Amino acid sequence: MLAAHLRRIAETNGEDSGRPTVMVLAFEGWNDAGGAASAAVRTLSQAFGAELVEKLTDEEFYDFQFSRPRVLRNPSGREIIWPSTTILRAAPEAGEFDLLLVHGVEPSFRWRGYTADLLTLAAEHHVAAVVLVGALLADVPHTRPIPASFSSEDDQLRELLDIEEPTYEGPVGIVGVLAHTAYQAGIPAVSLWAAVPHYVGQAPSPKAQLALVRKLEELLDLPLDPQEAEEIAEDAAAWERGVDDLADEDNEIAEYVKRLEEATDTTNLPEASGDAIAEEFERYLRRRKPPER
Repeated sequence: MLAAHLRRIAETNGEDSGRPTVMVLAFEGWNDAGGAASAAVRTLSQAFGAELVEKLTDEEFYDFQFSRPRVLRNPSGREIIWPSTTILRAAPEAGEFDLLLVHGVEPSFRWRGYTADLLTLAAEHHVAAVVLVGALLADVPHTRPIPASFSSEDDQLRELLDIEEPTYEGPVGIVGVLAHTAYQAGIPAVSLWAAVPHYVGQAPSPKAQLALVRKLEELLDLPLDPQEAEEIAEDAAAWERGVDDLADEDNEIAEYVKRLEEATDTTNLPEASGDAIAEEFERYLRRRKPPER
């Protein structure tokens, strides 16, 4: 559905109507509670064999006292890894999109220049749409499905995908800046956010990562290999059991989680439970669909 829409846009603009390219972006830092968003984009990179295209390494983008370089040991010795933005490209055989996958550290300086560089790169790669992925801390229980939802400023995408217009007002991260700037530049843009339980907001957060990956599979109609998906699901289940154990040792946290569960269930049930079951069954069927010959 999204692929057909983007091809129609390309044809209307007199462009090549071949396989669209979608840019998917996530950034470590303020937009990345639990490291879930950057982990989701890395998952796509690994799953679809993405290859390095370019790196943005301009040190004028970063305050190294805030985004510090890291020292790593490897067989050839010690190495300094500087904050950067990595751009990779994948062409999944089973999907209708090529992917340009962007993962980096949210810049400290020159956001306008940084945004311009990324959108110029998008134009060079004939990107038909961008998907911005983020994660935020919220009052949600770890024992329930992690909320993850799309929004867009683009009227056509909202109607096509049956999603909401963003209503947030307040401080914004690079994800929000890029989403708005892409839209103003005429590039269809969708934002995807997951809500991470604030009382366990440290990385990793595999349950939130799983929620984001599933939403990206749905949007792009591009399922992961069942084994890879199962590994993330197992990590999410283990994470939830670990948080359960921590809550059992602290009565205040256990009581707080119970209140969050009651609030969530009151808001979402029974309608949401049926929707969730239907979505999960559809996802199962897509993964079992035989490959096209």
